[in-house]
Amino acid sequence: MTESFSNDKYNQQLQNKITNLKKLLSDFSLPDLQVFSSPISHYRMRAEFRIWHSGEELYHIMYDKKTKKRVRIDSFPIASQLINRAMQTILPLLQYNDKLRHQLFQIDYFSTLSGQLLITLLYHKKLDDQWIIEAERLKQQLAERGIIANLVGRASNQKIAVNVDYVDETLPIFDNNFSYRQVENSFTQPNAAINIKMLEWAISVTKDSKGDLLEFYCGNGNFSIALAQNFRKVLATEIAKASVYSAQHNIKVNNIDNLIIARLSAEEFTSAIKKERQFNRLQGINLDDYQCQTVLVDPPRAGLDDNTLEIIQSYQRIIYISCNPNTLKNNLEQLTKTHQIEHFAMFDQFPYTDHIETGIVLRKN
Repeated sequence: MTESFSNDKYNQQLQNKITNLKKLLSDFSLPDLQVFSSPISHYRMRAEFRIWHSGEELYHIMYDKKTKKRVRIDSFPIASQLINRAMQTILPLLQYNDKLRHQLFQIDYFSTLSGQLLITLLYHKKLDDQWIIEAERLKQQLAERGIIANLVGRASNQKIAVNVDYVDETLPIFDNNFSYRQVENSFTQPNAAINIKMLEWAISVTKDSKGDLLEFYCGNGNFSIALAQNFRKVLATEIAKASVYSAQHNIKVNNIDNLIIARLSAEEFTSAIKKERQFNRLQGINLDDYQCQTVLVDPPRAGLDDNTLEIIQSYQRIIYISCNPNTLKNNLEQLTKTHQIEHFAMFDQFPYTDHIETGIVLRKN
């Protein structure tokens, strides 16, 4: 292990995050902070690289955020070992394949703890039938070298999957294994080890729950599937079609019988439950059957808008998963007018960066 990825360096950056988070949220009455650390290397399941063409040679690059200069990347210790092996295997195969390398500008890698891999090749040109033939050949060449991967080609307004456009992940959560279909170019938690800890924390803080759970913007069902065991019923909403299809698949393969996904936004759901509007997308779902006392939100970095904040304040308990402590602080200023903080956790989803993932549970006063 290099000095950059030593235990001492990792622990120091983690302590800095703990200090900064506590200071940022010091205006609130907080319980003891639970801290969940990450593996110090090979923790990231996704990686994206630009491809630099230098004569006949190809190599991965990233751009330095400070200097804006390109940096050659031959190995990437924060990414999974599977991604690192694929990086070193694929470029020599692309190097002498004119069809696959021509106007190739980016490669995305998407791996799993279960050993599945998806590689997306991005182009500044339209892909044709010959590209498909060469991509199938590349898939076979990778397999001969021990890299079993599905391939996706992307160009402007074009996407071609060589076999499938997803990976199936298996996460060990306490005594269960949960399966999650994760579709290319859809949101998933990038640090699988931390995702496991987040799910176990969420299960622990909702033990002995009463009533039902409502989750806004559930993605592929990451939280709602794991939490279904703690609630009578779960109703989850998601607006992206690809994520809804993944969630439906994941419900089925995990044999969850008390979870339903509705393709609605938070605002649409509120209109529906207040009986202000009717939605065809709710056919077969009787909202009167649900007594949701707990609501879970996992918003983007911008946090929750005023409308959604007002919506969730009507629930007895709020589980808030945040990827931006600054917008979390802003949202808590509103939420703590009606709720008090019961649980407070930090998940080191993005080691060696300033990003902090936080879990908060609030209960109504």
